[in-house]
Amino acid sequence: MIAGAPRLLRFMLRRERATLPWWLLGATALVLVQSTQSQSLYGTAEELANLRSTIGGNTAVIAMSGPTGLLESIGGEIVFEIFSFLAIVVALMNMFLIGRQTRADEETGRAELIRSTEVGRHAPLAAALALAGLADVTAGLLVFAVATGTGLPVGGSALFGAAVATVGFAFAALTAVAAQVFENARAAYGCVGAVLGAAFVLRAAGDSGNGALSWLSPIGWGQRTFPYSGDRWWPLLLPLVTSAALVAVAMLLLERRDFGAGLIPSRPGPPDASRALGTAYGLAWRLQRGALIGWMTGLALLGAAYGSIGNTIEQYVRDNPEFAEFLPGGARSVLDSYLALTVSVSALVAAAYGVTSVLRIRAEETSGRAEPVLATATSRLTWLAAQLSVALTGTALVLLAVGVGEGVAYALTISDAGQVPRLIGIALAYLPAVWLVVAAAVLAVGWLPRPAAAVAWVIVGYCAVVALLADSFDLPGWAQQASPFAHIPRIPAESLTALPLLAVTLVAAAFLAGGYVGFRRRDIG
Repeated sequence: MIAGAPRLLRFMLRRERATLPWWLLGATALVLVQSTQSQSLYGTAEELANLRSTIGGNTAVIAMSGPTGLLESIGGEIVFEIFSFLAIVVALMNMFLIGRQTRADEETGRAELIRSTEVGRHAPLAAALALAGLADVTAGLLVFAVATGTGLPVGGSALFGAAVATVGFAFAALTAVAAQVFENARAAYGCVGAVLGAAFVLRAAGDSGNGALSWLSPIGWGQRTFPYSGDRWWPLLLPLVTSAALVAVAMLLLERRDFGAGLIPSRPGPPDASRALGTAYGLAWRLQRGALIGWMTGLALLGAAYGSIGNTIEQYVRDNPEFAEFLPGGARSVLDSYLALTVSVSALVAAAYGVTSVLRIRAEETSGRAEPVLATATSRLTWLAAQLSVALTGTALVLLAVGVGEGVAYALTISDAGQVPRLIGIALAYLPAVWLVVAAAVLAVGWLPRPAAAVAWVIVGYCAVVALLADSFDLPGWAQQASPFAHIPRIPAESLTALPLLAVTLVAAAFLAGGYVGFRRRDIG
């Protein structure tokens, strides 16, 4: 039943050689940065005790991060800060790995070609799971290596890496089940993404309460091992047993469905399309509306989490003065600096949404869906403009959601409704920089279509490094100025001036025009 799986695994490794290392690098960099910064900020027992007393009673911080039991040691504090986000990165890595190698291949017809050779029915799924397992083990080993390399205890680092890997196992197995249930990759991704969001919410609710709900979340299972603050290995049995059960279910469902179909068939649409679908613009918005709603919801919640602790940030900085070094403007205006930092971080996430929307252009090309549209009276300019209308307007809506979420939460804590429009204005000030990142991705799609995804994500990563780590890495001035976010005034810590915003917007318009020229000159697909 799994004949040919080893050969398929080698083939999948070759296919993923350009994208998988970036996922692993991102997870490794997250641990490296947090470990070095936390040990610099809270290197003494007194500083760690101040942190516990500040955070211990802040429900919003606990909901965002994890159980306060982790704060007993500096290693545990590092796990407290990043484990939830590290788990999300690893879960998404597994989701896309399994989805691309199983359900997406069935959609494109590649799986049918593979199955026509001497390959067992279960071999593609088995090889995909093996690939995800190798990626998770590698991620765990890298986490262990970075943690020990930055001076953390070996035993806790081993448990930290194992917890990260087992969370990945659970989401790889869950995606394998979703790939059998649903008929297309987008639906499978939506299901797994919903479970991931529910896992975060359950973990947050459990850690903010009595802890019971955290045991219903794979993220909570990993955190409840308490690396460096108890070193409990037995909770790892939960993701391991769950993963084994889900893999067995996936294999059973594979036997019971037709090739290319899912257990839940797609619902037939209405007999007549709406008027909106009669235009390229309506089609583009229809295809991307689900993703846009998801990103807006997530960014609004992130903004709400930031805004909910705004009224306690001054006390936090008084207890931890070293933290002021990471705020734009230092401690001169702690609250304004905090708001500038949190909104700029959210703007970077909004830029990531813009890149995913632009890369949908390339996905429509390679899947063959763009050609039938362009075979009609729709011109390339109209089709590209329709796709970009989602990316450009969508990023504005995502930033609006950031401002609303952070503004409402902060306004409720200080009983000042005027903070809502103020935070919306601060968030929208970053729109030109976000648009420039989107435009750079369009330029890559137009002139460098094959490596466009890698180029676009490198740009996002570079902007994040400059925005968050420029001082830590002692980057030269020219390197910092290469990021569009460096040209946006960090309001409210700095005064707002229109000239930088206008200049960045004009550069973005030039990049968009250049991307269209390249798109017009090359072959589709």
